[in-house]
Formats: sequence, structure tokens, C-alpha cells
Amino acid sequence: MNTPIVRSPVYQQLNERLRASLSADYNRGEQFLTEREISERFQVSRATANKALAGLVSEGLLEFRKGVGTFVRRHRIDYDVRSLVSFTEKARAAGKKPATKVLAFAAIAAADAGTAVRAAFQLDGTATRGGATPRTSARGTTTLCTTTLWELRRLRLADGMPMILEHRFIVHAHCPRLTQPQVAGSLYRAWTGSHGLQIAGADEVIRAVPLTAAEARQLQVLARTPALEVVAVGFLTGGSPLWWERTLYRSDHYELHSRLGPIQSATPARGVLL
Repeated sequence: MNTPIVRSPVYQQLNERLRASLSADYNRGEQFLTEREISERFQVSRATANKALAGLVSEGLLEFRKGVGTFVRRHRIDYDVRSLVSFTEKARAAGKKPATKVLAFAAIAAADAGTAVRAAFQLDGTATRGGATPRTSARGTTTLCTTTLWELRRLRLADGMPMILEHRFIVHAHCPRLTQPQVAGSLYRAWTGSHGLQIAGADEVIRAVPLTAAEARQLQVLARTPALEVVAVGFLTGGSPLWWERTLYRSDHYELHSRLGPIQSATPARGVLL
């Protein structure tokens, strides 16, 4: 039998009861009580019920889904800013079933890849990371080992829900036998296993961006919804670039995880104001 809250402070008692109900009666991902149900069950005002729900959302115990309701927060997938870990492994570690939908996969001329991509692959005459020297053709045009790139677009899903929208360019010469089944799984596993590549790491820039209408449709969220954008260049041991990517992560299902070191002074390289 439900009993009314009679002692003060009302808001604190309500929060305690809702937390107890969360632990005892609900699993992750299940729909939680509505504002009206809370008001009727605990005999509090709608305003108090709304405040309690909002508080549990801000604490990360619940999540709002516009037009649907309030749900017990599911396990989020963490984005580790210190190391390269495949989405497949991260999803499984969060108790989710990973899947990949390959939207496009083809070999293209580097000239068609865009300025940012050509610059990342040192096709503009700059030196590679680690001091490696780009190859120069008879015409004097700076190139890598080839002017051909793989272009790859993928949608990554967890438990059937779109999580990541990825656009990636890969140096064809480093993995000329890359296949559709390989890109439908873990690229890191394919590169280090099937193609015998040694990956040194990646340089990343992470920021919040609003999704375009097309991007939002693919990630099944509203247009202009904030997302985490990662623009990265990955390198092989020795400094040769292997890939360039622009990847969008649903911010409602991803968290950035890092461990900070000692206090340091910000320099232009570490703190750039835009």
C-alpha cells in the first residue's frame, strides 16, 4: 500500500523513495514513473514530482526521451581519450551487441578526397609525422606511396541503436586487400591481424557540434542535436599516416573518459580559444 509523504523535507524524502524504487523495481532501459504517477503515488504536487525527476536525470540515474517518457539510464559506452580501442570491444564491455552497417566502401583518387584529407596524408609537400619524408614523383608532386585511397562510411550500432556515424579515408597502399567483410567489423583487428600493420596511435580533435538533418536521420535523433565530433589522423609506427576520419558520436550514449596528470601551464598547443 502506498503511503503519503507526511514529514519534511518533502523533496528529500521523495528523492530517497524514488532511488529505492529504481534499485528494487527497475532494470536499465525500462520506462520509469511519469510526473503524474509520482504525484498520485506519493501524494505530492506535480511541481515537486517534476523537480525530483529532473534531479534524477541530472544525477545520471534517469534519461529523458523527448515525446516518449523518462527511462532508467542504460549503460553508456565510454570514449577513452588515452588509447585506441575498437567500438566492437567497447560495446561488448558495456553489455551491448555491436553491429556495423557499411554505407559506402570504394577506392577513390586522392585528388577527390578534399583538402583536409590530402593535407593529413602529406599530399601537399609537408613532412610526415616522426620525420619521414614523402615520396616525390618525376613531376615534383609530393605523394605517399600511391594516390589511391579507400573511402569508407559506416554506421555503428549497439543493440540495434545507431551510435556512431563515421566517414574515413585510408591509404590504399598500406592495405590494398582490404575487404567489405573486414570493414564491417573491427578495422583495428583487420589492420593489425590480416594486414600486419603496426599502429602507433592517432592525433584527435574532439568537439561538440550540432548534427545536420541528414546526420540526425541516420543517428535517429532530432536535427541540431549535439554530438561529439572526432576528427583524427592515425599513424603507423614510423610516422606514416594510415587514416583520416570524421566521426560523430551520439552524445546521449557516450561519455569521455580520461585520467589527468599533474597540473601544467596551458600553451597554445594545449589550449586554443576559438
